[in-house]
Amino acid sequence: MPLQARKTKLFNQFSIAMHSTFTRTFIFILALFSVTAASAQAPPDTLSGWNISGIGTLNFSQVSLSNWAAGGQNSLSVLSVAGARADYRKGRNTWNNSLDFTYGLVKLEGGRMQKSDDKVELNLKYGYQASEKWYYTAQVNLKTQLTPTYSVTRDTLLSNFFSPAYILTSLGMDYKPNDKLSVFISPLTGKFTIVQNEELADRGSFGVEPADRDIEGNIISGTGENFRREFGGYVNVRYNNEIFKNITLQSKLDLFTNYLRKAKNVDVNWENQVNFKVNEIISASVFLHAIYDDDININVDRNGDGAIDGTGPRLQFKETLGIGISYKFK
Repeated sequence: MPLQARKTKLFNQFSIAMHSTFTRTFIFILALFSVTAASAQAPPDTLSGWNISGIGTLNFSQVSLSNWAAGGQNSLSVLSVAGARADYRKGRNTWNNSLDFTYGLVKLEGGRMQKSDDKVELNLKYGYQASEKWYYTAQVNLKTQLTPTYSVTRDTLLSNFFSPAYILTSLGMDYKPNDKLSVFISPLTGKFTIVQNEELADRGSFGVEPADRDIEGNIISGTGENFRREFGGYVNVRYNNEIFKNITLQSKLDLFTNYLRKAKNVDVNWENQVNFKVNEIISASVFLHAIYDDDININVDRNGDGAIDGTGPRLQFKETLGIGISYKFK
């Protein structure tokens, strides 16, 4: 199938899926509002109008060696982390919107500059207060990256912008006992995986259907699926608190299960960041990220001989430590 026709097909599939999801979302919210509005009185505002805030951090790391007997390599790395929030509350209505960005580069002696991190996440959440601590909630979440990622030898593309992109549209209830904790429970969630790059789609990367093969087993280019739909249940936990003086913990846990395929398997995405504030400008942070998705296959060495001999789902783990400068605005 020609590339343009495949892009048109992808766009049409995505449009139909999103239109259907948002239609059901609107009807569901409207019904809940009709039942609740007549019996409950709006609480006093804790926040009137928009409250916009953000933080930007730039972390540096350098190793410089000269006549160092123990050996090692000179290296230089930089990691930028930025986030912005826009929150609104008026009467019983709330909007909580956030945009997070992470990008890092590293250069080892004798080598070229390589990307060490790349993430963009947009979260839009609308809530309508049902009781003191519970909210009827609709949420849209998008995760992707900005630039391509290659293997160490730079001969294989591993990921790219919107390859993958994960979009979740959810309806449910949000439990907010205080301003530190939010637990969103959604029995109605659509999860959409987009792999726009044809090379990655043909390989079946990130859970999409791989390309067809000819009678000799060769990939028929352009026949891999670019779009994957899932429908299931979703739990989203957010925690943000100053656990000690000048030490803040930010934790995000996402759990998703697909009702239509292997419902007992749960996709896990857990991010934890501990921020240490030295003064108004200098800061340090530790970031831990764990992912498990049984639809994503990882190259593995099954017999321990040092050679890749298979693929399969595995726990993915990433850790980042940085010291640098930060700036907050509000």
